[in-house]
Amino acid sequence: MNLENIRYFFVRYGFNVSTRLADKSGIPVNNVRLFFIYASFITLGASFILYLLLAFALRIKDLFYKKRPSVFDL
Repeated sequence: MNLENIRYFFVRYGFNVSTRLADKSGIPVNNVRLFFIYASFITLGASFILYLLLAFALRIKDLFYKKRPSVFDL
């Protein structure tokens, strides 16, 4: 296989996913591409926001529940 055959394979079966999906569902290709872009931003952003919320909750928990010295620390 030369480089053109490999390139054609990826263009046909890899990069053409949104076009084929739009053709089968009957919606414009631009809408499908925008959906995938927005979905990727939402999933990446949601995990980062969840991380920040959990860190904030742990910080608040540490403020309310102070660690008391143990009997064995004497």
